[in-house]
Amino acid sequence: MSSIPQPMQPHSSAWVAQTWVSFVVSLGITTMGIWFLPVDVWVKAFMGMGLLFSVGSTFSLAKTVRDQHEAQSIKQRIDDARVSRLIAEHDPLKPAL
Repeated sequence: MSSIPQPMQPHSSAWVAQTWVSFVVSLGITTMGIWFLPVDVWVKAFMGMGLLFSVGSTFSLAKTVRDQHEAQSIKQRIDDARVSRLIAEHDPLKPAL
């Protein structure tokens, strides 16, 4: 009925490095693109603020989704433990009162 929870496997160092390099490169190239745009400084500042807000909200969204997933996982494990305890305590040959 219930699956045994598997321990989370840590990410490989290659994966962690790739994600950080990808983040830094994408942020850097976008920043350079904004810097070299042939527009007024206030337009560059507006676009830079938009970039910073987008990055910040992306981190917040990712953390929220992860937290919700972890909370659901913990709730599921608690429910599984309750059901297992009820099954273990149930004796079909015991007369009802």
